[in-house]
Amino acid sequence: MRNLLAVTLALATTQVSAEPLTLTADVWADNWFQMSVNGTSVLEDSVPITTERSFNAETVTFSAELPMTVAIKAMDFKENDTGLEYIGTQRQQMGDGGLIAQFRNAETGDLVTVTDQAMRCLVVHTAPVDRSCESSSNPVAGEGTCAFEITEEPNGWKLPDFDDAEWPQATVHTAQSVDPKDGYDRITWSGTAQFIWGPDLERDNTVLCRLTIQ
Repeated sequence: MRNLLAVTLALATTQVSAEPLTLTADVWADNWFQMSVNGTSVLEDSVPITTERSFNAETVTFSAELPMTVAIKAMDFKENDTGLEYIGTQRQQMGDGGLIAQFRNAETGDLVTVTDQAMRCLVVHTAPVDRSCESSSNPVAGEGTCAFEITEEPNGWKLPDFDDAEWPQATVHTAQSVDPKDGYDRITWSGTAQFIWGPDLERDNTVLCRLTIQ
């Protein structure tokens, strides 16, 4: 876990807002994430997505005017567009994702918001389309059961004025399903913070999630 210097963010909207609020965010993802606030990047997983096993939490303190829009791109590790890992070994399998975050008032410690089903999450990479790809002796991305589905990231999806009304709500998953590993236990999590992802922990490989803090 690392602490980053506070970043002051300008609200990209004409709406009149209150004085900037300083927040501390804790984020854990399997395997990688990047977080923006009002369109400005404030935190990225320090372990590259190319690392096969990376389960770590990150913490950042930043200031921004309210309301603020938090946008998180989260990715599960995959060797290629088959969506598989450990390809060609006895451990060949689909990976599984998971994301949890909480935001506290940096001055008072009061909880401001958490990840839960109120967030909007769009799945932009799904693979494989057929689970039987997992047991294929020669899995080839885009062929047969190992086909994949990719959606382009919408323009401006990290910005406050982006309309995410048609995005589905985040799917909440249990801690038992996500099975969080390294880094998760280093954070004292609020009991209201929930693991979110797309509907399918194994086949949904990249998700874009948004929330607005009022």
